[in-house]
Amino acid sequence: MRAVAFTVVGLMVPTTVLPAAAQEFDPAALDLPALVECRADVPTYNGLAFWLTGEPEAAGELGWRKVDSGNPFLSQYELEKPLAVFGTETKALVFTSSGPMAVLEGVTATDLAKKLGIEPMISTEQKFLGEKVILEKTETSEGLTLATRVSLNVSTVESHPGKVLAGCSYKIEVK
Repeated sequence: MRAVAFTVVGLMVPTTVLPAAAQEFDPAALDLPALVECRADVPTYNGLAFWLTGEPEAAGELGWRKVDSGNPFLSQYELEKPLAVFGTETKALVFTSSGPMAVLEGVTATDLAKKLGIEPMISTEQKFLGEKVILEKTETSEGLTLATRVSLNVSTVESHPGKVLAGCSYKIEVK
């Protein structure tokens, strides 16, 4: 197991956690459309994220090939088989710091956001950014307060001209 650190919304996870998290993840059980469309939960996403981060051959096991995204904030993969999400298909997937997003062509951010019930925060010719909160809760256990937030996002970015990024953000913050 490669020794790496992984950050979940500003929380450094010790590298000793990675082997256990990676062992618990079952690639055969991956429901990628559910993760992208916010139909999964935070532990499911974290299992995938830890596994991808901790296993050097993880992407290859899924039939994914890492490609340059042209954006230091996005890790991009070319998928072996098309991914059907939001009523369209793609073979490109990016990961932000908090979740997976499909890279879509042939749709506009405004139309997709409207279809998904997402209100834009920014909507100009140069930039679109919209979010719909799916889940927001706070739990306290053993002296720690965990704030969980899952949101569906649609955006455009300069590194992917003419394309729309749509997917889910899974965040847990320790307060």
